[in-house]
Amino acid sequence: MSATPLKRTPLYQAHVKAGARMVPFGGWEMPVQYTGIIEEHRTVRAAVGLFDVSHMGEFEVEGPGALAALQRLTTNDVAALQVGQIHYSLLCYPNGTIVDDLTVYRMGDAHYLLTVNAGNIDKDWAWVTEQTREVKDARWRNASEGTGLIAVQGPKAEALVGRLADRDVTRIGYYRFERGTVAKVPTLISRTGYTGEDGFELYAPADQTEKLWTALLAGGRGDGAAPIGLGARDTLRLEMKYALYGNDIDETTTALEAGLSWVVKPAKGEFTGREALEKVRAEGVRRKLIGLEMTERAVARHGYPVLKGEGAVGTVTSGSYAPSADKYIAMAYVETALAGAGTELAVEIRGQAKPARVVKTPFYPSRVKKA
Repeated sequence: MSATPLKRTPLYQAHVKAGARMVPFGGWEMPVQYTGIIEEHRTVRAAVGLFDVSHMGEFEVEGPGALAALQRLTTNDVAALQVGQIHYSLLCYPNGTIVDDLTVYRMGDAHYLLTVNAGNIDKDWAWVTEQTREVKDARWRNASEGTGLIAVQGPKAEALVGRLADRDVTRIGYYRFERGTVAKVPTLISRTGYTGEDGFELYAPADQTEKLWTALLAGGRGDGAAPIGLGARDTLRLEMKYALYGNDIDETTTALEAGLSWVVKPAKGEFTGREALEKVRAEGVRRKLIGLEMTERAVARHGYPVLKGEGAVGTVTSGSYAPSADKYIAMAYVETALAGAGTELAVEIRGQAKPARVVKTPFYPSRVKKA
């Protein structure tokens, strides 16, 4: 039996021409690095980096029943969103564990856009349409194939996008968006990102995404703009303790364990998973997702056991060298009693217990413009 061929984004040829090392990721063939993960990471922290995130999924729902559909599906309160505003949220199973994490955009009075993880597009589409089948007047459209998405991140991102946009992007607030053009390409300009730096995510028609990418690289040449691969995207988000679906959150974890209770709004009314999450909240969580700092040079990888003395007390979910913090860091689920900052633990790495301690997160201060 032949394996399912990997999908390619509209920027695949641009990545190959730029000498990117391509790898499979969530069913897609994606650039993991161009010049090197540490160099690319530092480009984003110091200047501006461009990420191809066109593999992400986009669903639209509109009609008089759209709000009711999303209130039933997601944990956050969609009724609180203004037109032009975005929030982070979760899709949950009835038992309270996580189908996916996503962002919800209020495009109009009864029109919403959902951005979901690349590897979950088919699963999420089946879930949202099946779970809202009985909601009247909610029309769904899977816009993933026709949509390209470029993240422009770093302290020089605002100036770069501003030079190419047809509007004053300095007026777009954090987790807000406007429609406009960038490099004469119709674009949804969203002040969001996954790096802890200021910047934008630019949604464009798939067939014009390469034009936009080329213009951004050319327009940012003087600022040191460079394409950035998935490797640096991972180290950047890890320094912020941003959860990655499939690593730090999945169908075995709940929002309360993962430190995401701030996007669970039971007061809004019934939603899938609400009852189970309220039960967990009342009883208290047995484990928590925490930040670990290795006290010597050692990389804790996904799945490595976390130890207290001789016994296993948890599991690493993500780990790496953190270039900005200049430390070896990890995220892990550990027993709640051991989740306090300063707790001395260890990670089993190739049969050896390597010392670590629980630390406050993020590991590196965020520089997003929230005002």
